[in-house]
Amino acid sequence: VYEILARTVYGKRKRTEVGVDRLVNEGAYTAAYPLHEGPFKLPSHEIHPDELNQRQVLHYYWARWCKWFKYQPLDHIREYFGEKIALYFAWLFYTAWLLPAAIVGTLIFVSGVMSMDTNTPEDICTSGAKYPMCPLCKTCDAWNMSDICTMAKLGYLFDHPGTVLFSVFMSFWAVTFLEFWKRKMATLAHHWDCMDFHEEEQERPRPEFAATAPTVEENPVTGVKEPYFPEKTRLSRMFTGSMVIVLMLCVVIIFLVTVVMCRGVISVMMYQSGSPVLRTEAGTIANICSSIVNLGFILVMGQVYTALAEQLTKWMHRTQTQHDNAFTLKVFIFQFVNFYSSPFYVAFFKGFVGYPTNYGTLFGMRNEDCGPGGCLIELAEQLFIIMVGKQLINNIQEFIIKVKAWRQKRTLASVLGDNEQDEPRRWEEDYKLVPCGGLFEEYLEMLQFGFITIFVAAFPLAPLFALLNNWVEIRLDAHKFVCEYRRPVAERAQNIGVWFNILEALSHLSVIANAFLIAFTSDFLPRLLYQYKFRNDLNGYVNFTLAYAPLNYTDYPYKAFRDNDGMYTLFYWELLAVRLGFIIAFEHVVFFVLRAIDWIVPDVPESLELKIKRERYLAKQALAENQEALL
Repeated sequence: VYEILARTVYGKRKRTEVGVDRLVNEGAYTAAYPLHEGPFKLPSHEIHPDELNQRQVLHYYWARWCKWFKYQPLDHIREYFGEKIALYFAWLFYTAWLLPAAIVGTLIFVSGVMSMDTNTPEDICTSGAKYPMCPLCKTCDAWNMSDICTMAKLGYLFDHPGTVLFSVFMSFWAVTFLEFWKRKMATLAHHWDCMDFHEEEQERPRPEFAATAPTVEENPVTGVKEPYFPEKTRLSRMFTGSMVIVLMLCVVIIFLVTVVMCRGVISVMMYQSGSPVLRTEAGTIANICSSIVNLGFILVMGQVYTALAEQLTKWMHRTQTQHDNAFTLKVFIFQFVNFYSSPFYVAFFKGFVGYPTNYGTLFGMRNEDCGPGGCLIELAEQLFIIMVGKQLINNIQEFIIKVKAWRQKRTLASVLGDNEQDEPRRWEEDYKLVPCGGLFEEYLEMLQFGFITIFVAAFPLAPLFALLNNWVEIRLDAHKFVCEYRRPVAERAQNIGVWFNILEALSHLSVIANAFLIAFTSDFLPRLLYQYKFRNDLNGYVNFTLAYAPLNYTDYPYKAFRDNDGMYTLFYWELLAVRLGFIIAFEHVVFFVLRAIDWIVPDVPESLELKIKRERYLAKQALAENQEALL
C-alpha cells in the first residue's frame, strides 16, 4: 500500500509531483502513516496473555524500565516493526559486550588510584621551590614544579602501564565483537528469510529519483525500462557534493582554531587575575571551558551538516539502500571530523611549541603547550566532557519527545473541535503520536564506539560510561517506538548497511591511534627508557626531563630533551627510535592477531552453513521432481 501511495503521480511528473510524501510536504495532507494494532496499555480487567495485541505484548514484556535485565525480543520486534528496526535492536546487544570492557577498564583505573602515590616521581611533590619553571606565556610569571603535584598524580591515573595493556585488550575486544556481530547478522538474516534479498528482489527506483531522472534505460537484470541519470550528469553532481563536503570540513577546522584561541585567551585571563589558585589551575580551567564551548559547536554544526547532507543526497541515488548508504557516509564524515578533530589535536598536535627564543606562533599567539599534568589528562578531560555531555543531551532530547506528543494532541484537538468523539478512532489516536524519525540518529550514536576504542588509552572509564548510557538508551528507544512514535513503515534489510564498514574502519583506526597515543603523548616510554638507562626508581627523572633556555634569555628551565642551544639531545633521538619501534611492534602484533581471529572464526556459523546447504539441496530435489511430474 505504501509503495502505491509513494509512486502515484498526482500532477506533473516533470515537477516531481509524485507520491504521498510530497503531498504531506506541501500540506495537502498533514500526515500519512500505518496504524498501530491497538492501545499499548493493558485493559483494567483481567486478560489472558494470548488475548493481548502485539503492541501490548511489546510494551508489557519489553518497553518498560522494570525489564532492563531482559534480552531483546527480536522476533516480536521484527514481526511488528520490520527487519530494519529489528536489526537495530539486535545490534544493541553490543551493550552486553560493553560489560567485560567496562569491568577491565574500571579495574585498570582503580589500580592506577591505588598505585598513584608510589609511582609519581618524588621530585615533583618534594622539590618545593627547587625547580622554578619557564613562564607559559609572555605576561605570565615563573611557576614552581611542586605546584603541579596534584595534577601529576591525577595524570598518572590515565598514564600508567595498565593503560597500555587495556588499549591492547580493547583492540582485541573490538575485532572479536565485530566477528561475533557478523555471525549474528548472518543467523538473523537466514532466520528472517532476507538473506541476499537485494539480489533476489531488485529494488525499484526511488520516487524522487524517478521524477527527476532525465532519461530512461533498460535494466540489464529485469529487462524493464527504468529512469536513468547519464554518467556525465552524475559525475558533475558528485564533484559538486564533494566540494561542499570539503568546504564544510574546512569550517570545522576554523571552529577548532577558534576553540584553541579561546583556550589561550582564558589561560591568559586566569594568569592576569592575580589569584594564586587561578594561576595554578589556569590550564585546567581553560581546557574545561573550551571543551564545553567545543561541545556546543559540535551539537549546533551537527544539525547543519545533517540538513546539508540530506540536500546533497536527495536526487542522486536510484534505490533507497544506495540513498541511505550515501547519506550515512556523508554525515559520518562530517560528524567524525566534528567530534574527533579537537581530541586528535590535543592528543597528537598540541605541545609543539618550540623553545625559548624560537617559539612557534598562531595568529600572533604562542602555540599551546600541554598543561603541567601532561596532554593525556587534558585529553581525558575533553573526552569526558564531549562523550558524557553528548549522552546527557541526547537523553534529554529523548524526554523532549513527550512534550512533542503533548503538542500533537493539542493540534488534533484544535482540528477536531466540537467533532471530537468520546471514543477516538485508531487513526486519530495515532495522529497524537510523534512522527518516527527513522534510525539514522540512533545509529549515529555509534560515534560512541570510536570514543571507547580510539582514545581508550587516555580514558579507561569510557566503556563504563558507554555501558551506563546504553542501558538507559535501550529502554528509551523501546518506549519511543512502542508508545511515543507513530508506527513506521516496515522495511526489509539483511544487515545494518554501511554502518558495519564504518565500525570496521573505527576498529582499525583505534589500533593506530592508540599506538601513537602511547608512544608520543604518554610518558610511558620516556619513563621506561630512563629506568632502563639510569635509575629504576625514577629518582632524578624530573630533573633529567628539563632543559635550559639559550644564554641571555632566561635562567628558568622548561620541559624538553634539548641542550642549551635548543638542539635535541642524544636521549631524544634514542627515545624517538624507541617510539617508532614501539608503534611498529604494537601495530604488527595486534593486526596479526586480528587477522588470525578473522581467519579462524568464520563469518557464517557452521551449523547455519549446513542448514543453507540442506535447503539448497532440497530445493534442487523439489525442482527435479516437478520437472519429472510435468514430463
